[in-house]
Amino acid sequence: MNSTARAFPLLLPGALSDLFAQVSQTGQITVADRYGLMAAILDESLSEEERASIDRILRATRQGRMQMIDELSFLYAKKRFLC
Repeated sequence: MNSTARAFPLLLPGALSDLFAQVSQTGQITVADRYGLMAAILDESLSEEERASIDRILRATRQGRMQMIDELSFLYAKKRFLC
C-alpha cells in the first residue's frame, strides 16, 4: 500500500449533514450511522462546523437523548417496526 492510500472509508460530500439531520429527527443511531460517524471522525479535512455536529451527536448519545439501535439502517428498522 502506498503512503497516500487511506486505510479508512471516505466520507461522501453532504453525508455528515444528512446523517445529522436523520439522527436528530429520529433520535436513533443505526449501525450504518455509527460507521458514518467513524469515517467522519477520521477525516482530517472536516470543517469546525462538521466537527461540532459530530460532537453534538456524541454528547446527545452520552446523555441518553439518542438511542443506539442494532439495525443496519433506519428505513429497515422503521419497516420492520411497522410490520
